[in-house]
Amino acid sequence: MVLISSCITGVKCRYNASASYNKNLLKKIGDKYIHICPEILAGFKIPRKPCEIFGGTGDDVLTGNAKIFDKDGLDITEQMLIGINKALQICLENNVTKAYLQTRSPTCGYNKIYDGTFSSTLKNGNGIFSALLIKNGINVVEVE
Repeated sequence: MVLISSCITGVKCRYNASASYNKNLLKKIGDKYIHICPEILAGFKIPRKPCEIFGGTGDDVLTGNAKIFDKDGLDITEQMLIGINKALQICLENNVTKAYLQTRSPTCGYNKIYDGTFSSTLKNGNGIFSALLIKNGINVVEVE
């Protein structure tokens, strides 16, 4: 089974109530996928304040060495960890082996995420959900 970020399937669940619909990817994959938005599973509303990882990457958040803050400075790390763990459980229950995730996100980003300054500057690293999936043996694929 394949996982796709909900926003890529057309669900308007991004922080600004938009989607990142990718018709070509969905056509390529067909109907054998599930879609998840860990931020919605965490209980965040749509729209919501943008958030970024401060002090590291998703791997660092998982080890307790970095935090996630929204643009107003609210620490949302614990709430985000709840969402990604719910999402992981769904992946494991559905035997997900590959995940196509939205780029640059502090949650789903793969290889590149925003640097924590809210300046649209990218840095190398994975978001917390990408990091958790990789840690659990699920192949993550970047979708631009």
